[in-house]
Amino acid sequence: MAKGERNLHKENPYAAALKMLDSAAEKINLNKNVWQRLRHPRRCLIVSLPVMMDDGSLKMFEGYRVQHDYSRGPAKGGIRYHPDVTLDEVKALAAWMTWKCAVVNIPYGGAKGGVRCNPKEMSRGELERLTRRYASEILIIIGPDKDIPAPDVYTDAQVMAWIMDTYSVAHGHSVPGVVTGKPISLGGTLGRKEATGRG
Repeated sequence: MAKGERNLHKENPYAAALKMLDSAAEKINLNKNVWQRLRHPRRCLIVSLPVMMDDGSLKMFEGYRVQHDYSRGPAKGGIRYHPDVTLDEVKALAAWMTWKCAVVNIPYGGAKGGVRCNPKEMSRGELERLTRRYASEILIIIGPDKDIPAPDVYTDAQVMAWIMDTYSVAHGHSVPGVVTGKPISLGGTLGRKEATGRG
């Protein structure tokens, strides 16, 4: 890793993303109005998540969903569970997803989500309660035509199934298109779990 790359990773992730954008925008002479629009996420949702733990105590978690841009189509991006998740990290990841989709001409915008927690220290029941609470708080901005979550760091097909079920219950019918990365039995895609590592 080059010295410049090490410094980039030490700074605020969203500041690093903006540096990348500014550098690329200058090189390709990007329209200044488009450039300014891309420097700001379209929507940032911060949610407080009270979760009943197995020992009977109530623990508060903080979650995020950022939609960077969806002018090319519905927003798309993963949800990560990690103790170091921050809003600026999620904003940066959402921006990078916007640019990745645009570069390969996929008709999606960029989004990302996260919950600050340590899933390694949580039981399956605690993770389910956390996930369902998070899903219920972000369901006002997600959906097959708006924003489609996916698995990311420490989330998997089971987490996506809980999100899909929570969203479906709220809408009164099954909505498998609300997430990707769900189990095959719920309409998931063969090879999806391995695709990120191969990509």
